[in-house]
Amino acid sequence: MLTPKNVYSLVQESKDVTHFKEQHWEGSFEDYLELVFNNPAVVRNSFQRIYDMIRSWGFEEYEENKEKLVRYNFFNDPIGDGKDSVFGLDKALMRLVSNFKAAAQSYGTERRILLLHGPVGSSKSTIARLLKKGLERYSRADEGLLYTFSWNLDDGENCIHCPMHEEPLLLLPQESRSKLMVDLNERFDGDYQLDVKGTLDPACRKIYNDLMVAYDGDWSRVISHVKVRRLVLSEKDRVGIGTFQPKDEKNQDSTELTGDINYRKIAEYGSDSDPRAFNFDGEFNIANRGLVEFIEVLKLDVAFLYDLLGASQEHMVKPKKFSQTSIDEVIIGHTNEPEYKKLQNNELMEAFRDRTVKIDIPYNTTLKDEIKIYRRDFTNRHMRGKHIAPHTLEVASMWAVLTRLEDPKKANLTLLQKLKLYNGKTLAGYTEDNIKELRNESTTEGLQGISPRYIQDKISNALVADTGEGCVNPFMVLNELEEGLSHHSLITSTDQKKRFTELLSVVREEYEDMVKNEVQRAISADESAIGKLCANYVDNVKAYTQKEKVRNKYTGVDEDPDERMMRSIEEKIDIPESRKDDFRREIMNYIGALAVEGKTFDYRTNERLQKALELKLFEDQKDSIKLTSLVSSVIDKETQEKIDVVKSRLIKNYDYCEVCATDVLNFVASIFARGDVKG
Repeated sequence: MLTPKNVYSLVQESKDVTHFKEQHWEGSFEDYLELVFNNPAVVRNSFQRIYDMIRSWGFEEYEENKEKLVRYNFFNDPIGDGKDSVFGLDKALMRLVSNFKAAAQSYGTERRILLLHGPVGSSKSTIARLLKKGLERYSRADEGLLYTFSWNLDDGENCIHCPMHEEPLLLLPQESRSKLMVDLNERFDGDYQLDVKGTLDPACRKIYNDLMVAYDGDWSRVISHVKVRRLVLSEKDRVGIGTFQPKDEKNQDSTELTGDINYRKIAEYGSDSDPRAFNFDGEFNIANRGLVEFIEVLKLDVAFLYDLLGASQEHMVKPKKFSQTSIDEVIIGHTNEPEYKKLQNNELMEAFRDRTVKIDIPYNTTLKDEIKIYRRDFTNRHMRGKHIAPHTLEVASMWAVLTRLEDPKKANLTLLQKLKLYNGKTLAGYTEDNIKELRNESTTEGLQGISPRYIQDKISNALVADTGEGCVNPFMVLNELEEGLSHHSLITSTDQKKRFTELLSVVREEYEDMVKNEVQRAISADESAIGKLCANYVDNVKAYTQKEKVRNKYTGVDEDPDERMMRSIEEKIDIPESRKDDFRREIMNYIGALAVEGKTFDYRTNERLQKALELKLFEDQKDSIKLTSLVSSVIDKETQEKIDVVKSRLIKNYDYCEVCATDVLNFVASIFARGDVKG
């Protein structure tokens, strides 16, 4: 039990005094030079720092549809325990990191605005938030050290911080700085060149010049007034990280970006062009050495966009009454499709378009990644007194992804089959090359459709509804999704609403198949039996296609392939007698292709074969339980006991609760009762 004194102890335990002192280190300019020679990385620019920050969390290389991809662990939000993790956007994030890498190596991207473009709710803001959060954390770590300086005047009584947190090496004359950078790059083992560019801001330049005059050009005496200090970036404290959000166009003022005159100090210093009478507190000023985010950047007034041109291309901003001032910061903005189209159609903004690198941030088009979003937000550990039935999040995700996919151009491919191909399932006649081709020919996939926010809202509605006896099932969520279409603000046409409604019917049918198969597996309840049945089938198919014999394990006698057994499985998925040879060759070709790639065959990756095996095993065992008796009012004791066994398997093996296990058995029983057993 906590007491007031215990709270004091908790605070004391959580504070690391040594770490606090390290983050508030101060020293002379000479001390700083010693640090620089020991660790040249402290002088990295903002792009180099962000690139290293992302890489510091590690990455994972993998292959998908014969394409090599990289998953950066940073975007799993290790800092926030996954709260802001980004799922399924590895390609987009690879493009973003590639731009940071190119900028770090001074290949030109450092003179561009990084524009995250995509539909609403596609994680654009989340990515920007991750970068800001990560940069704050990185600046506190040993590998992310950076420093700035202050001026100690009047025997230390008057201490003036550099208003733009600038790199202390800017105090070196340009010629000396260039020679120093040559030496530092020889010591530095990074994959880019270090280079401290720019000049001091007007306030520091004024102090520097005044001291040079006072000391007759003795630079060493000038620099004795400099105190170097550790710089820790913080968005809340407006140090190194800035955020700008457009307001009413009539009230926008460019001084919000570049600072403004401090009218109270004009009387003290006698001029509004004295840098001491100016507040260098615009978003560009305070974000120096780090990152500035522009929310809905294309909604900015044109005057603001012109400020962005110089800031990106020249790394300079123009405060009122002063010459251009150097900045070192990453400029990242985000916008949606309508705003971007307006930019493309505006001939006057050609210069701005030329200075942006557009990075598409689409919705997920892979089912498993979409499911991860809702599992993160709606896990049972977050629910009080509510259980989410199996497949609830899956069917909601399935519908969301279907709305984002383009209709297949191939007549023999349905939209649902396309979704399954993207999700890693196999389909006759479709290889990894075909799937890659499908993705390449679908140029707008993920840039349209339903937002994850809509799905989250409707799942929330289902959770707080007074129905379901404490359990939310797929039909409740699907009903919420359908009802919400009537007043969805982003549905602009009746055709679009009709298409989305039809896709809900597709998902309902798919859910019926899913639960039928699940109940069938619960009745057979033996994965090892399916595995043995599969192995037996494959052995016989191999012998059949290669015109060989099969050795009987019990008698040791070579026999003909078991045609009756093979057909009993193939008939479950309506393979006609005339097509059996094609199907068997297809299975063997699939197994052979996996072997060439060094992969092991698993029947679960072949949807049709898996379904056939499960139905065969179910048929062999279904007579031992009369599930259809659930739809009648009379159930004998023996049947009830067997039904209870199936229910317990659903609860134990498939994460059902008592309520949804009973509901799903009743639902499937009604399907079986009407004779729709095959699915």
